[in-house]
Amino acid sequence: MTRPLDGVRVLDLTRLLPGPFATLVLADLGAQVDKVEDPHGGDYLRHMPPQLGDQNAAFLALNRGKRSIVLDLKRPEARDALLRMLPGYDVLIEQFRPGVLDRLGLSHESLRQRFPRLVIAAITGYGQDGPLAQRAGHDLNYLARSGILGLTGPSDGPPQPPGFQLADVGGGMWAVIGVLGALRARDRTGQGSVIDVAMSESTLPFAMVQLGTLFGNARAARGGEPLTGGIAPYNTYATSDGRFVSLGALEPKFWRSFCEGVGLEFDMGAMMPGPHQAALEAKLAEIFATRTRDEWTAFNAERDCCLEPVLEPAELRDDPQLKARRVFVEQSTRWGTSTQVRLPIAEPADAPAPAMGEHTRAVLQDAGFSPDEIEALLQCGAARAG
Repeated sequence: MTRPLDGVRVLDLTRLLPGPFATLVLADLGAQVDKVEDPHGGDYLRHMPPQLGDQNAAFLALNRGKRSIVLDLKRPEARDALLRMLPGYDVLIEQFRPGVLDRLGLSHESLRQRFPRLVIAAITGYGQDGPLAQRAGHDLNYLARSGILGLTGPSDGPPQPPGFQLADVGGGMWAVIGVLGALRARDRTGQGSVIDVAMSESTLPFAMVQLGTLFGNARAARGGEPLTGGIAPYNTYATSDGRFVSLGALEPKFWRSFCEGVGLEFDMGAMMPGPHQAALEAKLAEIFATRTRDEWTAFNAERDCCLEPVLEPAELRDDPQLKARRVFVEQSTRWGTSTQVRLPIAEPADAPAPAMGEHTRAVLQDAGFSPDEIEALLQCGAARAG
């Protein structure tokens, strides 16, 4: 099966989530992704719980379709090997703090001079410059610093961390978009480029509507805006069986349909934030507590009022819509069968995630290293084979 990025080769120096998510997308789109891991444990995610065999389950999902080569870039022999490999790659993706590659003799500037067609994507917390460029952080910190967490409820307590890593995945996503754009530009100019992705900035475009409102001199109340919990018709509610449903009846026709179905007086004032929302939300909470989640799901099938059950993660694989869309796939690995998510834009890469250093010899051989040269790198500790 032909894929959009067949023939594109990516060298991946990243670990954990942001960079591996970016290279997962590229791999599923057909790129050959070779993952460089250090000999001191490799990608940290491999060893974190929960485990499938002796590998992390998320690692298996994020790294399908990739090859693994182990190089100790602190050793000059490994750095020389990397430089010798790079002419065979279109894209280099890295996730080090600014300056780390410089100290290894692999600065963006030097790489661009030596390999002018190379596209470099750098994913960091706060970008390559600015007063916070060297600051450590994680997803929650980036959400806080970007103001996104400040928009997140509840309104009567500390902001609630989201159920997934928005800045990490967003950073990886923007890196993919940047890479695709840079490859297209290279087709015209013959020149590569450096893509500077800051995870602390990666979330801001997702909040473009909210920020546009704020920059228009409106004041935001955390958890109090129409789309952040500030109106009762756009909220979540508990059902009689201890489950939950989401109501998103924003348009008048959906709100009217819901009101008619439960015998509630229709009032367009329900769409406006304000003190009156507390009483309306309490009223809706009483109404939702009279039926089970499944009964409310059936209610929505009749009324078409933007009401959906809040599914638990354990329920997802059996959801009829997700099953019909083949959102989850089962992939056999040497550690067991792994349930993985199909990306919305591509079928999953066929090959499972690699063992650490599984392809060291093959990747070096592809780069033109002779068997004796490969053995020398292995013997001196600059490389390791799985």
